[in-house]
Amino acid sequence: MARNSQDTKLRILTAANRLFYSDGIRAVSVDAIAEKAGITKKTLYYHFKSKDDLVAEYLMSRDQPNLDAMRKWFDEVDGSVADKVYAIFDGVVRSSQHPKWRGCGFLRTAGELANMPGHPAIKAGAAHKKRFENWLVEVFVEYKLKNSSSLARQVVLLLDGSFAVMMVHHDSAYIEEAGLAAKQLIEASL
Repeated sequence: MARNSQDTKLRILTAANRLFYSDGIRAVSVDAIAEKAGITKKTLYYHFKSKDDLVAEYLMSRDQPNLDAMRKWFDEVDGSVADKVYAIFDGVVRSSQHPKWRGCGFLRTAGELANMPGHPAIKAGAAHKKRFENWLVEVFVEYKLKNSSSLARQVVLLLDGSFAVMMVHHDSAYIEEAGLAAKQLIEASL
């Protein structure tokens, strides 16, 4: 039975997503991805011209779901904008309790590819981080917070910093503390 090209591409991307997120970009070979997807390496290269392109597509596939999760956590909480932003950090804390959680895939990939600033995955990660920051700016403008752009950047720094420290210490208390700091910054801007 012939397989749909889009289905095959999705299977490759799903396999890459699982392997890259759990094991890292450099640790995962194209052979391992092809095997996990149940295809040949030739089929993988038919859909993705290089591993670099597959890594970038992996990150792009995580972009909207991650942004949607942040918005969902924000929207689910009643209360002030400070409470709502804290809910984003709380959502990350809850996510970090899952046994397969490995931190921020965008930051982990950037760390692995730090010596390759022009890599398509670095660009995809930067675009994701900027989209999140821009969304925060829009939210802060809507809530009439002072210095919305600067405040959004500070919240991003707190969130990404807490991801980094969490990866070192495996202690979600750092994310909670960063959330409290973000809440205090926002309350000071009200």
